[in-house]
Amino acid sequence: MKPVASTTKPFRSPAWPAGLPAELHVPRTSLFYNVEVAAHRHPDKTAIQYFGTAITYAALHDEIERMAGYLQHACGIQPGDRVVLFSQNCPQFIIAYYAILRAEGVVVPANPMWLEAELAHVVSDSGAVAAFAGSELYDRIAKLHGEALRNVIVHHYAAMLRDDGDLPVPAWLREPAPALRPAPGGAMPVAWEAANSAGHRPLPHAAGYDTLCMLAYTSGTTGNPKGCMHTHGSMMSAAVGSQVWRSSTSEAVVLAVAPMFHLLGMQNCMNSPLYLGATVVLMPRWDRALAADLIERYRASVWGAPPAMLVDFFSQPGIGQRDLSSLAFLGGGGAAMPDAVANMLQERFGLPYVEAYGMTETAAFLLSNPRQKPKRECLGIATFGVDARVIDPLTLAELPQGETGEIVVHGAQVMQGYWRNPQANEESFVEIDGKRFLRTGDLGFMDEEGYFFMRDRLKRMINASGFKVWPAEVENLLYSHPAIHEACVIAARDAHRGETVKAIVALRPDARGTAEAGPDQIMAWCRERLAAYKVPRIVEFVDALPKSATGKIQWRALQDLEMQADKSN
Repeated sequence: MKPVASTTKPFRSPAWPAGLPAELHVPRTSLFYNVEVAAHRHPDKTAIQYFGTAITYAALHDEIERMAGYLQHACGIQPGDRVVLFSQNCPQFIIAYYAILRAEGVVVPANPMWLEAELAHVVSDSGAVAAFAGSELYDRIAKLHGEALRNVIVHHYAAMLRDDGDLPVPAWLREPAPALRPAPGGAMPVAWEAANSAGHRPLPHAAGYDTLCMLAYTSGTTGNPKGCMHTHGSMMSAAVGSQVWRSSTSEAVVLAVAPMFHLLGMQNCMNSPLYLGATVVLMPRWDRALAADLIERYRASVWGAPPAMLVDFFSQPGIGQRDLSSLAFLGGGGAAMPDAVANMLQERFGLPYVEAYGMTETAAFLLSNPRQKPKRECLGIATFGVDARVIDPLTLAELPQGETGEIVVHGAQVMQGYWRNPQANEESFVEIDGKRFLRTGDLGFMDEEGYFFMRDRLKRMINASGFKVWPAEVENLLYSHPAIHEACVIAARDAHRGETVKAIVALRPDARGTAEAGPDQIMAWCRERLAAYKVPRIVEFVDALPKSATGKIQWRALQDLEMQADKSN
C-alpha cells in the first residue's frame, strides 16, 4: 500500500438528507445478536415467509440455537473455523448462516452455480472444515467431503414447505429429496433434520464487533477468486447504515429475490431485515410471474434488485393489471439503471428507482442516492462515515471534481483485506491523508454536489484509435431504442482501429424482423445521438443475454467469447 499525499479534504455533499447524522453509532455486537434481540422483541412475528410457511422470530432463534449446538458439539467447530454455505435461497440458508455465526465460525458463502473446480479452490483457500449444502448440490462438493471437509449437513428446500393452498409453488421445489449416499471416500453426509433434532445447545456467545465472521469470494477479472475478510463490524456497518439511510422500520416486508450467497441479497434480504425485526418473503429462484404473486399475496413493501431483473419483471404480460401498490421502495445497484427504464417505472408505476453502490469488498452499502433527491444513472453520495474520492489510476494523484478517474473509498464497511493474499492487498489499497483507501477498480467522477457517476470498469474500457469508449454509456443509450429489450457492449478487434465497439442486442418480441430493427438501422440511430467513435460498428442479435445468478448481464463472458472467436479466425 503506497502512501499518497492529498491536497483536498473529504467532500460533504450539500444533498445530505435532512435529519440524518454524519456519523452512525453502529451496534458493537455480533450479527447473531440482532436475531436474538428481535426474538425477544417480536417472538410471534413472522421473520420468514416461505410459500405459506411462516417462521416466527422465536422459532427462527430456536432453530439457529439447535444448529449452532450441533456445529460445536457434533462437528467440533471452534471459533474462527470456516464453514461453507452452498445453497439457494431458503429458510435453511438463513438458519445455517446465523448458526455458523452463533457458533463463532466464519461463513464462506458459495455460489450455487459453481462446479467442482471452483468449490475445490474456495474450500482449499479458505481452509474450510465443514459445509452446509442443498440436496441437489451435494454431488458437486462430495469429493471434498472426508478429506478437506470433515462434516457436511444436507438440507432439502421442500422440507419446510407448508403450502397455504393456492399459491403456485414451483414444481422443482416440490421434488422429493434424493436419498443421502456416501461421498466417494466413504464419508456420510448428515441430514438437516437429524442435526436439528440432536438436541445440542451452543456454548455462551462471545463473538463481537471485531470478530472475523465471513470470507466472501469475489469472481475477480483474472485468476482464482479471492476471499474478502469481513468482521461482524464491517457487515453490521453496511446493514444498519442502509436501513437508517432509507428510513426503514420493523414493519417492512422485504421481497428476497436476490441470491443470498451474494452481498446484495445477503445484506438487503437477510441481515438488514433481521436487524430491523422485519419480514422476509423468500424466493429461491428468479421467476417474474411468481414475484408478482408474492408481492400481491404478502404485500411486499421493499424490493432490492439489479436493473436487468426489473427490466424482465416489468416487461411481463399483464403486469399493469397486478396490484403492486404495497411497494414503497425499489432500489439496487450492480449496474446502471437505464434512463428509459427508470422513466417507465416512474411514469407507469409511480416507483422511483433509488440506485446505490457497493462491492463484495465493502459489504454492499457504501454510496447511495438520497431518497428525496436521487439522480439518474448515478451511484449516489458518500454515506455514513464514508470518505470517497477519485484518483488517477496510474499516478494515484487525487483528481478534482468532474474529472474521471478511479474511485477509492474508506469506511467502516470496507473489508479487512484479502484472505492470505498480501500481494492482492498491496495492489488494492492506497494510503491517503493517513487513511487506508480501497481501490475499487471502477472509473467515475464526482460532480459539484458530491454525487458519483460511473463511467465503467477500469478493465472494460474500449480503446478505439486512441479514443476511450465506456461501454456503459453506449449501453444506456441503446436501452432507449424502442426496439431493444437488452444490450451489452464489448470490444471487438479491428485491423485499423485496434479495437472497435460491438453491441450485442436482444430485441423486444414485437420488434423482431421489423425494418427499423436491423443492424444498419440501429447503427444509424446511434450516429444521430453519439460521437462517431462511440457508435457500434458491429451489431449482433441474440435471443437473450447471459446473466449471473444475481441478475447481472455477464459482459465478461461475452467479451471472452469474442476474444476466443477472434483468435480462431
